[in-house]
Amino acid sequence: LLAGNGTFDTKLNSKGFPDKGDYGNAFLKIAIRHGKLEVADYFDMDNTVAESARDEDLGSGGAMLLPPMKTAKGKIVHLAVGAGKDQNIYLVNCNHMGKFNPHRNDIYQELVKALKGREFSAPAYFDGKLYYGAINDSIRAFQFSHARLLPKPVSITSNQFVYPGATPSISADGTK
Repeated sequence: LLAGNGTFDTKLNSKGFPDKGDYGNAFLKIAIRHGKLEVADYFDMDNTVAESARDEDLGSGGAMLLPPMKTAKGKIVHLAVGAGKDQNIYLVNCNHMGKFNPHRNDIYQELVKALKGREFSAPAYFDGKLYYGAINDSIRAFQFSHARLLPKPVSITSNQFVYPGATPSISADGTK
């Protein structure tokens, strides 16, 4: 899931988790342990405190689990994708999300300013393509190649969508 802006404890415990358990502006992997929900892994960007102060939270958009994909070396990866108000697209590896590093984003892949507006919805995925429709932006289709997003969209609609943007959906018959 994605958390909205708010407090993120930049002081980390010995396992790399926020010392006081505050996860504002983050991807969260939740697990049940001993009958209770807890954060099993997470990712938060290196500039999370500044983004929360500017109300540029990641949690304004929705997260999506993607189907298993093969890397260029043939390794299977399990990814999740999300975008928010900072216009970046973030891909996290569900088995190693990256946690927090104040000097750099230790993340599977990040497309900086890939969207031309803030994101308030969830993406759509079909047949190796990821679709986003941000505020005052067109719907953009990004192609996956070897479990990585190509940096530029492979298709952009001619019309733009005002606030709150568009929530793309796909209707298909197999691969058609």
